[in-house]
Amino acid sequence: MSWYCKIAPGHPVHHDYHAKEYGFPLTNERKLFERLALEIMQAGLSWEIVLKKRKALNRAFHRFSVDKVAAYNARDIKRLLKDAGIIRNRLKIKAIIENAKRVKALRKSYKGFACWLEAHHPLPKQDWVKLFKQQFLFTGGEIVGEFLMSIGYLPEAHHPRCVVYKAIAQRSPPWLKAVRRRFRYS
Repeated sequence: MSWYCKIAPGHPVHHDYHAKEYGFPLTNERKLFERLALEIMQAGLSWEIVLKKRKALNRAFHRFSVDKVAAYNARDIKRLLKDAGIIRNRLKIKAIIENAKRVKALRKSYKGFACWLEAHHPLPKQDWVKLFKQQFLFTGGEIVGEFLMSIGYLPEAHHPRCVVYKAIAQRSPPWLKAVRRRFRYS
């Protein structure tokens, strides 16, 4: 069984995220951007710290409104670096702001972040990492892998024996659709 499926159920911080969000298909632009930003914030830290700071991060980043964050300037960076409720890392903050601009640009070329993801699916993880590095800042292998698992684009967010696995499978996440297509055509 996956490590997260063992520790999350009943945990005061991890339970709800594990049971209601992690691995479920996601297409809403704001939520996709939030999830990418949270994964960036997590780099070098524990996921528990990020979940504990999630409300403050949402408040500080205008609920991860792509348009608002894309318009941030030096004054906003200064404000964020003074906010003790969030993870105050200048490189991460700047990457999130720049990535908001890049997500916004995807509206013109792909009709949005969700369509960009769909247009490139399925890919093996290493190809996703290369693609993300071309498109976004602060997106290494772990960040990209966790982001894609968390939104249903890569498998293994949950162990097949985890009670959440069945709920996710019923929503037919992109990774499962790809598996079903392969079996149908093989």
